[in-house]
Amino acid sequence: MEAIIVSNARGDMNTVSKNHYTKIFAKIFATILQAAILNIMLACVTTAAYAEPATGTLWVEPSTGMKFTWVPPGCFDMGEGSGNAYERPVRKVCVKGFYLGVYEVTQAQYEKITGKNPSNSRSPDFPVDSVNWNDAHNMAQKLSAVDREKIRLPSEAEWEYACRAGGAHAPYCGDGRVGELAWYDRNSDGQPAGVGKKLPNRWGLYDMSGNVWEWTSDCWHDNYYGAPGDGSAWIEGGDCTFRSARGGSWGTPASSVRAAVRNYDGAGADFVDTGFRLLRE
Repeated sequence: MEAIIVSNARGDMNTVSKNHYTKIFAKIFATILQAAILNIMLACVTTAAYAEPATGTLWVEPSTGMKFTWVPPGCFDMGEGSGNAYERPVRKVCVKGFYLGVYEVTQAQYEKITGKNPSNSRSPDFPVDSVNWNDAHNMAQKLSAVDREKIRLPSEAEWEYACRAGGAHAPYCGDGRVGELAWYDRNSDGQPAGVGKKLPNRWGLYDMSGNVWEWTSDCWHDNYYGAPGDGSAWIEGGDCTFRSARGGSWGTPASSVRAAVRNYDGAGADFVDTGFRLLRE
């Protein structure tokens, strides 16, 4: 009987010992599982927080109502091999995604931020004109401060990439005949028109061809030799007393509202056919 009791006691002790370790291992496993689940949840939240917006996603600037649309990242061939010397050489450029103004900055929007309207042709929904590069840059900085966002002029590469919808469009900034896409010297009656009256391109951007020339952030270079391939503004080595403008205007022929056409003017000079649109990073 004693031997049996001892045996039973040892068996109970072994059982208790096994149960004890089983519980410990179960707790360890549960802790590891909870940590893994938590890491997965955090990864999902992080991915959602930094997920790239869908092409065409809108952001509306609260103080002016200015609409910006998401331009996805990608690569395209910038320039025109058969174009002017300053449109060459054609090269591959890859850009990050960004929000770009759906329309050129209007006179009402410019006046809302700066308190003035320098335009020659006056109407609230017309693009602001007679604005020099310095003033356009300053307005972007003011809007950045108001919204606590990085808002600026687009680079030439960003502008052309958006105009071509990543390479879908040539020779103009959209599908269709030039008169369906742009205000230029043959259909403008010698002045700009309200923004958004012509057809948009495939990414929902209006007036990239025609209406007013649009300032970019680049300093002027006579060609693309040595230009950056990442879509950033080309500042180094250029003449920064002159800044690049794109898109042609109501006063230019159809050949000047092509996607690849470049122009330049003094940073402090203003012209009745020059305005701008803005980019939000």
